[in-house]
Amino acid sequence: MRSKFHCAAIGTLGPLAIALLASCGGGGGGGGGGAVPVGLGIPPAAVPAPAPAPVADPAPVPGPTALESCGLPDFVQDTITRVNQFRSQAQTCGASSFPAAAPVAWNAQLDAAAARHSRDMVAKNFFDHTGSDGSTVGTRATDAGYKWSGVGENIAAGQNSVASAMNSWQGSEGHCRNLMGANYKHVALACVRGGSGNAYPYYWTMVLGTP
Repeated sequence: MRSKFHCAAIGTLGPLAIALLASCGGGGGGGGGGAVPVGLGIPPAAVPAPAPAPVADPAPVPGPTALESCGLPDFVQDTITRVNQFRSQAQTCGASSFPAAAPVAWNAQLDAAAARHSRDMVAKNFFDHTGSDGSTVGTRATDAGYKWSGVGENIAAGQNSVASAMNSWQGSEGHCRNLMGANYKHVALACVRGGSGNAYPYYWTMVLGTP
């Protein structure tokens, strides 16, 4: 399978009560009758406090989802795991050495920027960091609402899984530098399937950002 890749960086229970009611009648002396008043029996038992209602488990918070994932399973988690595993160890990117970097988190705004570019590459059948409308990774991130101080972008075409796209980038100096950027806090990845008129079956865009 043909593939290629490029990179760019911009900087109850209720209560129970019991009562015993007793009554009696009888003859007595003096020609008079007598009666024991009703209700002078055993007093009501103490009423227990109601049992507290069981606390329901909170509804699970939905995790982030990818706008474009080529239908690949566990796309977001697979991406986050692979990127952060790579960043967790010192790496050599070409002639440069990078220390281990802090993990990054998925960002929905960068996801929108990544999806926009992959869709554009498929729709206009091209492969480049500059969009068909002249946009750059910086303008796409800004348009998506991400207020950034630095952004980087890796693109790839032809790879059929997150693993294969990551392997391509990890072995390339520029892409590796982006993956190991110590200042990056966020990441997102998009994959859009190419059609019969496209040069490649899959188009990938990864965006990393520093707010």
